[in-house]
Amino acid sequence: MIIPFEDIPIRHNMQTVAFYNVENLFDLKDSKHTHDNDFLPGSVKNWTQKRYDNKLRKLGFTISNIGRRETGKHPALVGLAEVENKRVLDDLLDSKHLDDLHYNYVHYDSLDERGIDVALLYNERAFEVLHSETFSIYLTDDDGSTDYTRDILLVSGLLDGEHVHVIVNHWSSRREGAKETEHKRMSSSNKVSEIIEGLRQDNDDAKIIVIGDFNDDPHSQSIQQLVEARSLFNPFETLRAYNRGTVKHRRQWFLFDQIIVSTNFFKSSKDQFEFFKANIFDEDFLKLFKGPFKGAPFRTYVGKKYKGGYSDHFPVYTIFKK
Repeated sequence: MIIPFEDIPIRHNMQTVAFYNVENLFDLKDSKHTHDNDFLPGSVKNWTQKRYDNKLRKLGFTISNIGRRETGKHPALVGLAEVENKRVLDDLLDSKHLDDLHYNYVHYDSLDERGIDVALLYNERAFEVLHSETFSIYLTDDDGSTDYTRDILLVSGLLDGEHVHVIVNHWSSRREGAKETEHKRMSSSNKVSEIIEGLRQDNDDAKIIVIGDFNDDPHSQSIQQLVEARSLFNPFETLRAYNRGTVKHRRQWFLFDQIIVSTNFFKSSKDQFEFFKANIFDEDFLKLFKGPFKGAPFRTYVGKKYKGGYSDHFPVYTIFKK
């Protein structure tokens, strides 16, 4: 249950940074450039305006409540994965629970074969974008053909006046097997490491927040090498448990969604943000409430079967405090 807004004092010295894989947020229009045929009216999944609007409303409700319990307000920054294009982002921000919250977004189209991208929502009253760019990952399949995947998004700006850099990720899936696809996630890890190195060449005290669906757990090699090589802190290392995670597959929890921060967020200062806490946003309304998969994320689809839920992932978030 969500505590009503008016019952929580707004903490002006805190801000929430979140990440949410929203599970195939496609519009209803046929795109020649993406594999969106499953998400069209009359398709095998029968993706209709009513279902689209329902998903937008539910995602908006979720996003508006992340971190509210701690801060009394909606998140300053929300990284998203699995958005098709700018149209779905516009529709999301126009939906019932977000239309008056002063959000804008940064998004670039990528060459991902499924037609899904990452994006960053930002509250214009809390964050000013100074720079953004994307970085491509060059991968090949077993037959030597190019494997087009999501770009990595870098957004630099001022969070309540403080310069921070946010790197948004959605690394390659494990669909063909964890070991068989590990090299792809290692390539993405190496690219993030390069991005951080570049940021620190410009400012050796750059404050950096790495967010995403990494399709690897905190203790996976791709994450561990990034954290160790760039002296980062991953608060989600201590959050994984056998009965808790962000995504559930074959009755097993995985913590693929994480937020990793540079260690200078632990420097004590009156007028700068410090790391305060991190958590999985796994409120009861986001879960299946009965049946053999009770407690798992309440999904929009299971295969081709429409369930009418939110996403197959729980969001994650961090609180920063001045």
